[in-house]
Amino acid sequence: MLTPNLSYANLKESYLFYHIAQRTKAWLAEHPDKHLYRMGIGDVSLPLVPAVIAALHEAVDDQSEKNRFHGYMPECGAPFLRETISEYYQKRGISLSPDEVFVSSGASDELGDILDLFDRSNRALIMEPAYPAYVDANIMAGREIVHLPSGPDNHFLPLPKEGLDADLIYLCSPNNPTGAVYNRDQLSQWIAWANARGAVILFDAAYEAFIEEDLPRSIFEIPGARTCAIEICSLSKTAGFTGTRLGYTVIPKDLERGGLNLNAMWIRNRTTKTNGISYILQRGGAAVFTEEGRKQVLGNIRIYKENARVLMAALDEAGAHYWGGKNAPYIWMQCPNGMGSWEFFDKLLGEIQVVGTPGEGFGACGEGFFRFSTFGDPADTREAAKRLLNLLRK
Repeated sequence: MLTPNLSYANLKESYLFYHIAQRTKAWLAEHPDKHLYRMGIGDVSLPLVPAVIAALHEAVDDQSEKNRFHGYMPECGAPFLRETISEYYQKRGISLSPDEVFVSSGASDELGDILDLFDRSNRALIMEPAYPAYVDANIMAGREIVHLPSGPDNHFLPLPKEGLDADLIYLCSPNNPTGAVYNRDQLSQWIAWANARGAVILFDAAYEAFIEEDLPRSIFEIPGARTCAIEICSLSKTAGFTGTRLGYTVIPKDLERGGLNLNAMWIRNRTTKTNGISYILQRGGAAVFTEEGRKQVLGNIRIYKENARVLMAALDEAGAHYWGGKNAPYIWMQCPNGMGSWEFFDKLLGEIQVVGTPGEGFGACGEGFFRFSTFGDPADTREAAKRLLNLLRK
């Protein structure tokens, strides 16, 4: 008789953002005349930039002619895109060969798939508050999870400490949900710790393009990272690919564990489990890294960062305590008057029609906090900021 993966029984009943969507849907059914100001799920609101659209159209036309048609693509990514991404790193002073870059369907997919490289006996260290998919993917795999708490006392940037025991370390910087960003010294401490115990860091750099200050945008800016880190990146938030799905993963050839090379292992995994990402999408992705593409993409990011400034100005005026916003597209606010995060969610939804994300959904350390996304429509964000300010003033 077939035995299912019983680890699924250890998952929460529903995924955080699905639960928010269902709760919001039910409220709208009772108030069909209301407009919601959505700053919850971190989906983008601006369309793909013209340089990307032009590349996608040209790639579609390629598929209509025999001498330009492309069928199956290389499983690890088209050479033109792997080379383009490698050059993007080199311009930032990071030496990276094209065959250390793997094209993916996005960071969320890759963060789950990459666990194939590690035995389920390996313990995963996940800092809380945490992106829920980190936790759920490891629960599905039947892996033991070590929860490392963070909070205002360490600015939501925990560091390795004596007695900590784990094999996989999840680092997200800029962080989702808190917006906190590790500096070079802090990342150096994690790299030294991982190398000393033979652990591997899974570094989620999905929001690197939002960093304004002199802070590391890649873990490979830090010496020693090539022997202990994998970097997972996405074009979803940086270039608006949430609906087209494209990202990339960097696995250095220097990274070995147990006599096996993880770069070679991932090649074997991808060539077995995938047929590659579509030619059309990869052409669109390559356009992101052109001079014109970068200029247009950064223009969109400036709009989202202006959203953040509008929200932060309202919170500052209200005297609220918050983190993030400057180097990240998320604002992590302490709920007022000791309110619980779901209690605050219901208050915002019911009284001012603003939708955010309750901090409790990111783990126990998130209780009492609330996440706002800055990817919304600018006009809606301005109105939401006004309503939030008036509410917090009461």
